[in-house]
Amino acid sequence: MRLLLCLLAAIAALPASAEKLTLDRIYADPSLSGPGVRNLRVSPDGERVTFLRGREDNQFQMDLWEFNMKDKTMHRLVDSKKLVPNENLSPEERARRERARVASLSGIISYSWAPSGKQLLVPIAGDLYLVDVANPDQARKVASGNVTDPKISPKGRYVSYVRDQNLYVIDLSTGKERQLTLDGKGTIHNGEAEFVAQEEMGQRTGYYWAPDDSALAYKRFDESQVPVARRFEIYADRTDVIDQRYPAAGDPNVLVDLMIVSPATGEQKKVDLGPEKDIYLVRADWSADSKTLVYQRQTRDQKRLDLVAVDAATLAQRPLLSETSKTWVSIHDDLRFLKSRPAFIWASERTGRNHLYLYDLNGKLLHPISRGEWGVDNVLAVDEQAGKVYVASNRDAVIDKQAYALNLDGSNADKPVRITKADGWHEDSFAQNGKLFVDTFSDPATPPQVSIRKPDGSMVEWLEHNELNAKHPYAPYVASHLPTEFGTIKAHDGQTMYYSMIKPAGFDPNKRYPVFLFVYGGPHSQRVTRQWGSSLFNQYMAQQGFIVFTLDNRGSSRRERQFTDVIYGQLGKHEVEDQLTGIEWLSKQSYVDPRRVGVFGWSYGGFMTLRMLAAASDKIAMGVSVAPVTDWALYDTHYTEQFVGGTPKSVPEAYQQSGVFAHLDGLKSPLLLVHGMADDNVLFTNSTRLIDSLVNRNVKFDLMTYPGAKHGISSRAGQRHVYGLIEAFFKKNLGGTEAK
Repeated sequence: MRLLLCLLAAIAALPASAEKLTLDRIYADPSLSGPGVRNLRVSPDGERVTFLRGREDNQFQMDLWEFNMKDKTMHRLVDSKKLVPNENLSPEERARRERARVASLSGIISYSWAPSGKQLLVPIAGDLYLVDVANPDQARKVASGNVTDPKISPKGRYVSYVRDQNLYVIDLSTGKERQLTLDGKGTIHNGEAEFVAQEEMGQRTGYYWAPDDSALAYKRFDESQVPVARRFEIYADRTDVIDQRYPAAGDPNVLVDLMIVSPATGEQKKVDLGPEKDIYLVRADWSADSKTLVYQRQTRDQKRLDLVAVDAATLAQRPLLSETSKTWVSIHDDLRFLKSRPAFIWASERTGRNHLYLYDLNGKLLHPISRGEWGVDNVLAVDEQAGKVYVASNRDAVIDKQAYALNLDGSNADKPVRITKADGWHEDSFAQNGKLFVDTFSDPATPPQVSIRKPDGSMVEWLEHNELNAKHPYAPYVASHLPTEFGTIKAHDGQTMYYSMIKPAGFDPNKRYPVFLFVYGGPHSQRVTRQWGSSLFNQYMAQQGFIVFTLDNRGSSRRERQFTDVIYGQLGKHEVEDQLTGIEWLSKQSYVDPRRVGVFGWSYGGFMTLRMLAAASDKIAMGVSVAPVTDWALYDTHYTEQFVGGTPKSVPEAYQQSGVFAHLDGLKSPLLLVHGMADDNVLFTNSTRLIDSLVNRNVKFDLMTYPGAKHGISSRAGQRHVYGLIEAFFKKNLGGTEAK
């Protein structure tokens, strides 16, 4: 009801004329969501809030902005065009951005604060600049030449970065650069995260500073035993032959070491990771006093994760704790060392839901910080002085994200205090000390609104109110905006699944409508959320006369392990079963034409589209599959072995049944297959094998390939074209509204 009232109020305040969305406008400037912000940071001194924002003439070109807390002014701090007028990215940087899902962006992609709050470190196009916030126009270039992963050390003495597979530091007091590693070349990498760590383990760095600047721990890996996948990246005017070290399921992974190095002297130490070499080095971190390095070691089958402490001086080790599972142990970033006492916070799903626990530095459990029939998404901040831990969670509604305060002593473990008020979706960025946070809120009728708030949730100041008024870019389309409905459906085992639905423009319950079913369905993802549309294409398709339907099947994220673990051992089986349950529910609605249900999915969703058509072409009239995995033996080790439950050699039947090819005989409905011709994530081989199998079965299908496009087909022209293609295929095969 609240969403409807907000939307009606917005409509009342706008001109009477209403326009429908167009694909051209969705992909034009300025962004229809309003002036969005990215990478929000509160400066260490609390005087500024900084963020990245797209330019008015190019929403994908990022500049660095600041909001001054003293005078309440906001202005552009660093103009990316002035800093580097013409970007020329290295192949390594392009690949890194693809891993981080920011390949469509240019300009300033990341930045970091100096601990003093007086300077910022800004990388752009392989160069590195130190920016004085009092005089930002005099940015000083401190390093150049394919610089990646730059950081300012915790005490501010050094700048560190990786260049050409080696780790470097610059002493800011002298300006002297020191190369800390010398053997990085060929298959040897220092200070980097390997491919599967970047792609599947959330590792954005391969080195870690001690809090007192005395040392760095870094990952050194040798990828010589990883097989080379020879890819042909086909562009409009050339074909590049790429030899990529790609560890497909069952292949050898990199051999990894954990090293400690002094930035002052370059002295090296090697940490013993144990006799088993076929492991994943998941994370490393330091205790608050810099005396102890703690690393996380995961077994190849991912059913065990060990947290191990290392004395930085003697290299003596002691185990702190182990997590085990019959399926897989989830990895996370919620290890937090306390400064006021020798203890740390740790997240675990051992009860079936993700909760926080407090341990001492000997690995003794002190007490739970959270518990109950709900779960923590992640830790947002720790305020030791106030004895508070701030977390994100969907405790009050599965389709929402809110911020909550827990007591560090565990006294409100089952009753956290909600500090974000409005129902919907909140993305929150806290100051390091937890004394302030920036809240980005949206719901299906409210584009993202950014505010600065106190830890109790009370307002300090708007950073970006982003009101849907007559000046907003979305204003011409508000009157045509269609509301999103949410509901639940029971899976076959009785578990609750959430769906969203947008009914078409001019909805008449006495008519029957075609269905645009958007599917992802894979782990690590939730698509049914109460937030501003991450894809305005769904809104567009509803305005074109389709019922837009999305269901989060079992296996989707932000749920209890009973819900997620169902998929273990055979991908596609239960996910497809659940989506067909959704289609069955749809077919019973009087306003749905069950003969005209179409499905569209990308990546795992592309895989799901193929499996759904193969399982139920009698119920699904057509499908669009973009960049699908077709054979899980072609996908990478960490992701695939985690969910299929082993390697192609150890569980061959699971791989056969999890893929597409064992089920293809059932695929009878019209299919549009789409893939980028330079995809280095879901390799193009997945689609060429599918093409060959369909041809051998004499199955007719439509095909579109994009020269030079990676997994996300991320150029603006590519996005505009592919979604126009999807729309046309749905209209061609499903038609429009029909009277009953």
